[in-house]
Amino acid sequence: MQSVLIGGGYATGREIVEYGARLGSLGWISGLTIFLGFAFLSFLTFELARTFQAYDYRSLVKQIAWKFWFLYEIVYVVLGVIVIAVMASATGEIIQQTLGLNYWTGVAAITLVVGILNFYGRHLIVRFKTFGTAVLYGGYILFSTLVLVPRFDTVRSVFVSGDTSYVSGSVGISSAVTVGIVYVGYNLVFAPALFTLRRQTTRRETFFSGMIAGLMMTLPWFLTYFSLMAFYPDPDVLGATVPWLVMLDRIGGIAVVTLFSFVVGWTLIETATGIVHAIVERMRAHALEAGRSPLTSTQNALFATGMLIISVGLSRIGIVDLIAKGYSAMAYGMIVVYIIPLMTVGVFRIMKPEWKKDFWTRA
Repeated sequence: MQSVLIGGGYATGREIVEYGARLGSLGWISGLTIFLGFAFLSFLTFELARTFQAYDYRSLVKQIAWKFWFLYEIVYVVLGVIVIAVMASATGEIIQQTLGLNYWTGVAAITLVVGILNFYGRHLIVRFKTFGTAVLYGGYILFSTLVLVPRFDTVRSVFVSGDTSYVSGSVGISSAVTVGIVYVGYNLVFAPALFTLRRQTTRRETFFSGMIAGLMMTLPWFLTYFSLMAFYPDPDVLGATVPWLVMLDRIGGIAVVTLFSFVVGWTLIETATGIVHAIVERMRAHALEAGRSPLTSTQNALFATGMLIISVGLSRIGIVDLIAKGYSAMAYGMIVVYIIPLMTVGVFRIMKPEWKKDFWTRA
């Protein structure tokens, strides 16, 4: 969950601006809402998958949406393409700003690596993501420390004064909660990408896994949020395509910026790989169900590469517009086709898994 979620605008800081930091001193309320939403919905997703042994998103969503599962697939694929477009755009921007290389060099690099990972399949991807989590957290802790230590007085003054000046008009608690709900809504599209969940065997394990997932997905959000408060309401930082680059350039110099580029590049690849591989797993399960041979390793790699090429075209729209407009629109769709069914039908089916089981599996 953490590996798939923290990429694109999240790793760059752009998403945190749009979904919390722009609210200034009230942004922490959005963060708390995000943690509670991630933790609870992750637990429900994990437990539903464990109960019905549903480890590709089609099999899982069928358990709560019956014959309307295809609505989720439409939203998933569209949002997946948008998110990969964000990552392609972010990679190109970062490579260009930090190393001085052509924008398309970064785009080509992420396409190549994701294709290779999908060629070798699930086992390599799982190891790649495990190592990537350690790299990510080490990087976030380092970068946040470098930003917060010399500028902590600025962070404190934002909260003491209740500063929300970056946004126009009045901002209240309800606005901050709504921002958090929308953020959870579009990110939970990737919750059913569950090809690593097969080791969970009890409800106790899925509960604690959900709580851990919620914490791991939200801690980097808070580290980025407080770092942004160290520059609030500076429009050069909060309006930047990659806010972390601007912050680190001001306080860390070229060595820190280069290290940041490596860490963010890794997370972008993790997220793109997770999204594409979930679709590959879905096609594999469908092929086996239909009595056909699944795609070969080479075909998986070609499919992944093709999906990234399509996303590259979208990436030219620009990362800021993609996050501000595309994500929000798809978030509401995801709330309708996944989160509401999960919190209603999903809870009922977890409590009574034997209820008309044949009715649902024939969907």
